[in-house]
Amino acid sequence: MTLAAFTGQLLAFIARLITGAQGHWKGCPPMAEQRIYIANHQSHFDLVLIWAAFPHELRAQTRAIAARDYWTTSALKRWLTTEVFNAIYVSRTRANPDEDPLEPLAEALSNGDSLVIFPEGTRSSKGSPQPFKSGIYHLAEQFPHVKLIPTWIDNVQRVMPKGEVVPVPILCTVTFGEPIQLREGESKADFLCRAREAVMEQRPDPHAVGHDGED
Repeated sequence: MTLAAFTGQLLAFIARLITGAQGHWKGCPPMAEQRIYIANHQSHFDLVLIWAAFPHELRAQTRAIAARDYWTTSALKRWLTTEVFNAIYVSRTRANPDEDPLEPLAEALSNGDSLVIFPEGTRSSKGSPQPFKSGIYHLAEQFPHVKLIPTWIDNVQRVMPKGEVVPVPILCTVTFGEPIQLREGESKADFLCRAREAVMEQRPDPHAVGHDGED
């Protein structure tokens, strides 16, 4: 076993130990088919939590999207994202106006990879996600055969709040909903609104027994 593979298993174990990292496949089974997982974004721990909730066969073919300006600021961050998570770096600001930020994502999808995308583009502190950016619409338009899986990560903002580096033990869940796809003739605005609503629909019932979330 390589160091990267061992580190991935260790991080998944730690995440499950701290949070439980329960994966709830409510709307689809955990199949190793090409998908785009679209999730809310509340913490840098989101990626690790989804990784831990995936079965091993899904980790092997799924690549996460990582913000270049954050995940390349140290050798350790670069190693984790490239070697352990096989992430794709994207720039949140364009140095070159002719640069297409979706090009590396489209290339990965063309190669048969699955992706984990946070369509908000940046983290929100709690509650409802921010409006989705247009990138996910263009990918859905370019790759209509790839299913989009709305995904809700619950409670993770309490495990590692913004600005914190030490995780706090809190039970978390990752809920995977029913796949959606771009409808024929659907406008960008309508699709982005529907995709955001699909993600929000995966939120656990706050009144359910044992739920410790907050809005």
